[in-house]
Amino acid sequence: MTPSSSPAPLDPNGKGLGAFPESCDAAGVAGLQWNLLREDVSLPVAVLYESRVQHNLQWMQRFMEAYKVKLAPHGKTTMSPALFQRQIDGGAWGITLATAPQTLAAYRHGIRRVLMANQLVGRANMAIIARLLRDPSFTYFCIVDSPANAAQLGAYFGEQGLVLPVLIELGPAGGRTGVRDEAQLQAVADEIARWPGLALAGIEVYEGVLQEESAIRAFLRRATGALGELAAAGRLRRNGPALISGAGSAWFDVVAEEFSQVDIGAPLEIVLRPGCYLSHDVGIYRSAAERINANNPVARGMEPGLQPALQVWAYVQSLPEPGRAIVALGKRDAAFDAGLPTPALRYRPGAQAPDAAPAHWKLTAMMDQHAFMQIGADDDIQVGDMIAFDISHPCLTFDKWRQVLLVDEHYGVIDVAATFF
Repeated sequence: MTPSSSPAPLDPNGKGLGAFPESCDAAGVAGLQWNLLREDVSLPVAVLYESRVQHNLQWMQRFMEAYKVKLAPHGKTTMSPALFQRQIDGGAWGITLATAPQTLAAYRHGIRRVLMANQLVGRANMAIIARLLRDPSFTYFCIVDSPANAAQLGAYFGEQGLVLPVLIELGPAGGRTGVRDEAQLQAVADEIARWPGLALAGIEVYEGVLQEESAIRAFLRRATGALGELAAAGRLRRNGPALISGAGSAWFDVVAEEFSQVDIGAPLEIVLRPGCYLSHDVGIYRSAAERINANNPVARGMEPGLQPALQVWAYVQSLPEPGRAIVALGKRDAAFDAGLPTPALRYRPGAQAPDAAPAHWKLTAMMDQHAFMQIGADDDIQVGDMIAFDISHPCLTFDKWRQVLLVDEHYGVIDVAATFF
């Protein structure tokens, strides 16, 4: 199994591509000289602003380097190997993923180090990873939190003559996955030790299920303590440095502060996994960034902070009654689980440039393909006007697009990032 040797063709039937040549791939998009404002692109369309993406890439890498920790951004956010490669080229240690098929998609596009922050369960999923592990250039970790899963993995990978590196996951009471107490941790470690096909590499956590900083810090200290005890007991068997990993997109600063202080008396890789920083947003992650910028000394010295780089553009489709506009944007185009999209820019084709959307414009509801936008009864708005929407929760916006356009400061299309959800 080898990575793709040529750029993947784009789907000409996908949303947001306009009159797209059948034979064109991402590498040829810049030559089309499309411009969003010139209506060369079919709306609705999801776009990333290149300058902001580049800023966010550099900002996060600098932050991680300040704490001397590694970055493995969670790829489930974008599932775009083109964006993965930019993160790797920018200094990322590897890519975090959630499933075996996601791992396969990343591998086929050249990614060679994956931390799967999830349990690997089921024979077909194990078979995918076993195939990849036969490539000596590929490094992979998954997590375990039960003796049953450890036994299943140990039996399968032992039969294949392979060694699977695993991390024990710790979880808080009432949270998601992960062992809850010392007895469970020891039971999982004991089971891993029984199997030559498994190598215990370290500890993994996901702190995002907690809401209070004090509880998060206590949980992270539990993790570092557990890692130290495993190391002292000679339980870590990876052929290389031990590993400790945590951090979603909301609390990566706290994880960096806690984990960067760890010393187990042996080589250790500290791997953090924020994924939404690349696009950022104006909702749940902007709130997190405001806390980080206010409280973290490294972030305070790196102004400006992360910038929202993802928008979805759509047309005003109908003006059926005073005070209401119907926009051709729906639940199939943008996330709505963490707040409805926010009107940010408006543009009337033929104008010089977009301007800010009026502050009183807001979405009140979304259907599959329509959004209800509250406007003023006398507002200057027409069918065919273009509205750019900021979003909250980029993960559930990216997964609605087969490709996302990258645009420059003049709204010229300079690249396309294909997705593989």
